[in-house]
Amino acid sequence: MCALGLSGCGDYPTPFKGNPGATAARLAQPTAPLLVVVTPDDPTLPPDARQALADKLATALQGHEVPAQAKRPTTADWKLVSKLEVRGRSVVPVFTVKDPAGADQGSAEGAPASADSWAVASPDFLRMVASEAAPRISDLLSSIRITRDKANPNSLLNRPARVMVADVTGAPGDGNKTLTKQVRDHLAAYGLLVQPAKSGADFLVRGEVVVTPTPNHKERVEIVWAVTVPSGDERGKVVQLNEIPAGMLAHYWGDVAVAVATEAAGGLNDVIARQTGREEAAKAAAGAKPAGQ
Repeated sequence: MCALGLSGCGDYPTPFKGNPGATAARLAQPTAPLLVVVTPDDPTLPPDARQALADKLATALQGHEVPAQAKRPTTADWKLVSKLEVRGRSVVPVFTVKDPAGADQGSAEGAPASADSWAVASPDFLRMVASEAAPRISDLLSSIRITRDKANPNSLLNRPARVMVADVTGAPGDGNKTLTKQVRDHLAAYGLLVQPAKSGADFLVRGEVVVTPTPNHKERVEIVWAVTVPSGDERGKVVQLNEIPAGMLAHYWGDVAVAVATEAAGGLNDVIARQTGREEAAKAAAGAKPAGQ
């Protein structure tokens, strides 16, 4: 009877309840088209420093999970165009994002520096310029994405995401069946359109359970939930880890599955929300509110 109803057995342990693990919601940035950093053609910069600036900008943007490359752009690429503006005794770098059609989508400014610094354009100076500008450009790209998604009625910002939850694998007892059902139910409660088939899905969720014997008649249970897009690109993970008495889950998972699914679904929903742009849109909306609201 205890195996059939874990919550009704007094102090019977309920692993994972309120404890999704140290890496419970490891998020990845939303997928984005390639951003080509165009080599600037600016007389303020020494010729040998122009390509170096483009390279360092691309490297710094990659550190902010922006898929950027310094190369010759094609007609299908988004582009980052740099120019230097003289303002009094300072020179300010201006970075403009252009869509594949060549239309300006917005600009971000870097920190002002002296004309002498730009005339020398040492590697350390260019690295500093790129490092300082990268987060501003990344924020600009996020804003561009949100604006475009809001205008598109079919974007994931304006409709619920369709999520395929595959059958869980590797669990002992009835864990595969029970965990699958519970995670599907909990994700649906967040407003996601959960489906068992891959066709038409925006995201795929796969859960794998690994049980490893440990000393003192215990077992380590690790559950990894991976979120991918249909192409197979992984967009985030939720990892749950706990140690339990050996054989505790050999037959029935019961309320343990409910606790696991509750914690996992919250992390999975966070991953998907970031991919749809809802997380960024919510932060942008909160930042736009007047102080005190």
